[in-house]
This record gives sequence, structure tokens and C-alpha cells, in this order.
Amino acid sequence: MSLINALTATAYRPRRISFLELWEDRGWRMKISGIACNGLSPRTELVQAAKKVAQERIEQIPVGQDNYKVGFIGVHDGKTSNFVFVDWWADENELHHHVYVSPTDQPAQLTYATPTGLCACVWDLSLMAFEREAWLRTILQNPSGPDLEAYLSDTMKVNSFC
Repeated sequence: MSLINALTATAYRPRRISFLELWEDRGWRMKISGIACNGLSPRTELVQAAKKVAQERIEQIPVGQDNYKVGFIGVHDGKTSNFVFVDWWADENELHHHVYVSPTDQPAQLTYATPTGLCACVWDLSLMAFEREAWLRTILQNPSGPDLEAYLSDTMKVNSFC
């Protein structure tokens, strides 16, 4: 199989993406959104595992880091692997991004993948782009001034496809 054929072996299909919940932990507020390859939303076991790694990641943030204690968690129940990313906003316009991966059949076995260079797949980028635009609308370009509550309530609509 040629490289070009290998690159297009599987046709792109939109996946359902939707806001799942606003999760609060130790003063942090994170929007959790789900992406599902086969189904309406990520499996509960994967969402719970995502919250666990998010808790662990938050605990590792250095005291004094300039952040807003707000961000988002992407939970992607994928075809060949599960992906979770934990992101938060800091220093006005910077996004901190941490990636975790698990085998499809073992959603709770998330391992930290950020050091590998893995960032996101094309579906994950859709959620990240939405969150960028939400940050611009509600914080950086908001004529009324930065509004964290508006950011946290600005979520992808149910049944969006990316």
C-alpha cells in the first residue's frame, strides 16, 4: 500500500461532540465535552477516568502560576484509542494542554502522552478551536470586559458534529 493510500484508507466521518457538564474541583471549573466515534457520547467509565487525571494534573500546577482556574476537558471515545485532554487558560491568552491516551477496550487505563508530542486529532482540534473562539468572545474581545461566567456558559451545542 502506498503512503497516499495509507493516508486515505479510512474516509473521514463527522463525530458527535457535545457539552457534558461543568465540573468543579478544588476551586477549579472545567467544561467537559465529549466526542464519540460510535455512539451518542463517551462511555461513563472514560468520563470518570478523565476527571481523575484532571484532578491529578490540577494538583501538579505550581502554586503561583498565573491562571484563572478555568478551562476545559475533552473526552474522546475514539476508534482505535481513547483521548483525554485537560486544558486551562493562563497569563491572559495562553492555553496549557495535557494529553492522555488509553486503549479503546480499557478506557480507565489513561497514560500521560504529552511528552510524546501528541497534541490532538482532527476531531479534538474542533473542540479546541471552539474553546479558543469562546475565550476570545467572552474574555479578550468582550466589550463589557472579561467575563469568566460567560466563558463557562459558552458551550458547544448538543448534537454538534465535527
